[in-house]
Amino acid sequence: MSKVWFITGAGRGLGIDIAQKALAAGHSVVATGRNADRMLQAVGARDNLLTVALDITDPEAALAAAKAAVDRFGRIDVLVNNAGNFYAGYFEEISATQFRAQMETNFFGPLNVTRAILPVMRKQRSGQVITITSTAGLIGQEFVVAYAASKFALEGWMGSLRFDVAPYGIGTMSAEPGFFRTELLVEGASTIWPELSIEDYDDRTAQTIAAWKGMNGQQGGDPAKLAAALVTLSDSGELPLRFVAGADAMAAVEANLTAIQGQIDAHRDLSASLAFDHA
Repeated sequence: MSKVWFITGAGRGLGIDIAQKALAAGHSVVATGRNADRMLQAVGARDNLLTVALDITDPEAALAAAKAAVDRFGRIDVLVNNAGNFYAGYFEEISATQFRAQMETNFFGPLNVTRAILPVMRKQRSGQVITITSTAGLIGQEFVVAYAASKFALEGWMGSLRFDVAPYGIGTMSAEPGFFRTELLVEGASTIWPELSIEDYDDRTAQTIAAWKGMNGQQGGDPAKLAAALVTLSDSGELPLRFVAGADAMAAVEANLTAIQGQIDAHRDLSASLAFDHA
């Protein structure tokens, strides 16, 4: 059955691929992003496409975009929280303003959009909320402290949101991609380097920035295939609670799970001893 997809960050990168794959599957798409003209050029005009300018950090803009979607198509069936950016750097070199900006976009932005759309889905008693997080939302990594914090926050929110909305026929899925050849590492577009400089970090920062720049365009994952997989999972009607996307992501998450199990086992007796003694 044809559905109405509402996609954030649809003006570039993975968002364009998701919009194209959803349209190719016969769905209608509300493509949102900061530049509506860019989205229209990227995806191509068609009857079942609506482009809406949206800054996800603006709650009123999110409400207006949701209204525009319902006015055009009458419903919203699938929300894809895809928009985001990457404030790279070591914690002490990321300014407080930068860290808050990271959370504002990557965490509070999806909350704004979802808050605007859930009333539509509750009224329908159906819908799907798909949020793109990251492997960095499950595993801490060097030089991604702000980004990982924002994605870990999304994981916690999504893991609990499912209980809130399931009674109304709304399913949820977190997608945790590994390294895909998107525009996330494009300097000035999605990647922002640290504002501060501390001598102790200078060499490591310079080396790590060079390494990240060298990765751009070399990532192993194909975003078009990821987009197609998301459409396939949505169309199945049985969303998994999470989709660990890519061979590198699966390997990293499995290694992390093994490490966590080892940490539990290493102190199992001490942990189990923490209850009150019986009288």
